[in-house]
Amino acid sequence: MTDTFKAAVVQAAPVLFDTPKTIAKLAELTREAARSGAELVVFPEAFVGGYPKGLDFGARLGSRSPQGREDFRRYHESAIAVPGQEAARLGEIALLNKIHLVVGVIERDGGTLYCSSLTYGPNGRLLSKHRKLMPTALERLVWGFGDGSTIGVVGTSLGRIGSVICWENYMPQLRTAMYAQGIELYCAPTVDDRDTWLPTMRTIALEGRCFVISACQYLTRADAPPGYDAIQGDDPKTVLIRGGSCIVDPLGNVLVEPDFTGEMIRIADIDRKVIARGKYDLDVVGHYARPDIFQLSVDTRAKAPVIFAPQADNLISQDFDAATVAGEATECSD
Repeated sequence: MTDTFKAAVVQAAPVLFDTPKTIAKLAELTREAARSGAELVVFPEAFVGGYPKGLDFGARLGSRSPQGREDFRRYHESAIAVPGQEAARLGEIALLNKIHLVVGVIERDGGTLYCSSLTYGPNGRLLSKHRKLMPTALERLVWGFGDGSTIGVVGTSLGRIGSVICWENYMPQLRTAMYAQGIELYCAPTVDDRDTWLPTMRTIALEGRCFVISACQYLTRADAPPGYDAIQGDDPKTVLIRGGSCIVDPLGNVLVEPDFTGEMIRIADIDRKVIARGKYDLDVVGHYARPDIFQLSVDTRAKAPVIFAPQADNLISQDFDAATVAGEATECSD
């Protein structure tokens, strides 16, 4: 396992509602990060598929407008299936650049969209997928809820990688579940560009004794197509999401400071030996825990809304019913 390597946060915007152009941009940004020596490249929340900040999707209590339905149709069309052609292309980008890639996507599964984070290895394989458990505010109108089956941390040659998306990072139980899986490279794709985001990331790094790698979008009105009826107006220079990407080490030291001036790639040197130095005096799921007082139960089962019983089970049920009927008939004949 590699003790030292370079990690990159990509602060950029997708081409909103144009997924092919977005993936082409992602490929170029990944090449740039890899040329700078990065072995782990992290993109923001909803980079592929977009985060249409400022749209209300025509929702009012008790009604939805035709224009809002059309906005959702465009958004649904921009999302990607996992697995699917676009998801495979992301794997190819990781393979071509020989990097670990973490990217926020809008995932389409039937008629429902999910805010997801995909992690690829340098061999191009999809290592893990996490669906956001709790969309925030109006996000709940356009995104579904993930379940416990995608709360995961995956072992890699760089360390144990996991993703927690945007305001999920304010869910103490979810953070604890990640710490309990030995997360070392805690990826936090986001669109939260507030000044309060950095102290949140420093708290998590200190709490989990892990590296926190947070990429945020930098989105302007010019990145959106004509007819994008955002509340912020039509001036192409209007900044909708101002960035603030950062990287923090397990002792809370800021390796990449937030920058709010535009699109950029920022690189930090990661030294995994700092993790053990931090665990020396704080391991919240180990020697600093009190399981005699506090315990957390995590349900990691997938929760499908419709379950079809296997054909064999149906046959067993039919045989049972037939035997019951036969027995009742015998009793009657006696």
